[in-house]
Amino acid sequence: MYYICKALVWIYMHIAYNLKYIGRKNIPKKTAVIYASNHRSYADPPMIGAGARGKYAFMAKEELFKKKIFSLLISSLGAFPVSRGKGDAAVIDRAVEKLNNKRSLMIFPEGTRSKDGKVGRGHSGAALIAARSDCLIIPVGIVYGEKLRFRTKVKVFYGEPIDPAEYVEISDAPNPRQLVKLKNRYMADIKRLVEGEQNAVSDRRADDE
Repeated sequence: MYYICKALVWIYMHIAYNLKYIGRKNIPKKTAVIYASNHRSYADPPMIGAGARGKYAFMAKEELFKKKIFSLLISSLGAFPVSRGKGDAAVIDRAVEKLNNKRSLMIFPEGTRSKDGKVGRGHSGAALIAARSDCLIIPVGIVYGEKLRFRTKVKVFYGEPIDPAEYVEISDAPNPRQLVKLKNRYMADIKRLVEGEQNAVSDRRADDE
């Protein structure tokens, strides 16, 4: 069921958008990883997933699970509900459980969608999950114009893996300062992937004028 849904999503994504994946060679084979990405739209998880390896999971607000057909679809693709205002401990535990079960995890450290395409400060949730699971972090940059429309040109960059053990002690209760250092690393990588390409696009436009 999972791979059927993933194949259908891959087809739909490539029909709806002019998608180009860059850096897929950076994704390790046969191991679960954490994809830490900038956040532009609700299409981000399937965009990333279409180019990802193996099975993946992602967090989704619990309201999306109220409609049975849609709930079945996103659950088949590995989504699990997040209840706002009920604490983060259970969510972190669920995320680590997914990784331990060989499902890669998608997470959007900014916590909300960017309206202007710029990368925000980000949070340390991905760092905590990485420290508890000892899984590599793959920084991801999703780049396109101001709005996402039919056949919009979209580039999805997969950056080089980040080993959390280089920044934080792997444990169930990692040092908060170390988590911040790891967070700063993956946010810097995400920003470099996104804004470096955006600057390149701006430069090309200026040359054409």
